[in-house]
Amino acid sequence: MKKLEQIYEGKAKKVFKTDDPELFIVDYKDDATAFNGLKKGTIKGKGVINNRVTNYLMKMLEEKGVPTHFVEEISERETIVKKVTIVPLEVIVRNIAAGSMSKKLGIPEGTELACPVLEYSYKDDALGDPMINSYHALAMKLATQEELDTIDSLTFKINDLLKEYFKGVGIELVDFKLEFGRTTDGKIILADEISPDTCRLWDIKTHEKLDKDRFRRDLGKVEDAYQEILKRLFGE
Repeated sequence: MKKLEQIYEGKAKKVFKTDDPELFIVDYKDDATAFNGLKKGTIKGKGVINNRVTNYLMKMLEEKGVPTHFVEEISERETIVKKVTIVPLEVIVRNIAAGSMSKKLGIPEGTELACPVLEYSYKDDALGDPMINSYHALAMKLATQEELDTIDSLTFKINDLLKEYFKGVGIELVDFKLEFGRTTDGKIILADEISPDTCRLWDIKTHEKLDKDRFRRDLGKVEDAYQEILKRLFGE
């Protein structure tokens, strides 16, 4: 497969066209950002880890009936994915209070929630990705009701599968962000990534943070935390 021109560069990834109009190549970077790009840095080896972790988890979800954009990992940083148009919503699931939820609602970080909470944010860096609800999404024509129903249903299924999986390797899935895309024929599938960049992952026993919060909060040992996730998943 031929890698053609770059069509997009985000905070963590570059996307390239290929000689197949239905397939793209995603290239993961080591660049790290937080607070909507206000804090910038580099996490050595992050791109390699996020590529491998994302693909591993996407394959696991595919096997359990969740449609994803994953096609094939072609190098330590590059993956072939299905062409999608991203739905401009960040879909956030919270199992344990942390981060912005604790700040906004005054719930102490680490409080287990009575049920998972699903939130939408409107994907717009200039606006700071504001939180919206399904009525906003419909009014702004970001998605149809049918698409939102599909996204919600897939998201809760993904949460159940990931929670169970991470528990098996001694990790608590605190919260995480998903993105979905529309294929050429209009099907909603899971896209973007699932990694320590997009999930809050705590050690079940010690509650040590093993994710991008170490970068956001200047906790140090950021690379070690990402490596630990790789080790738990792959035994490396």
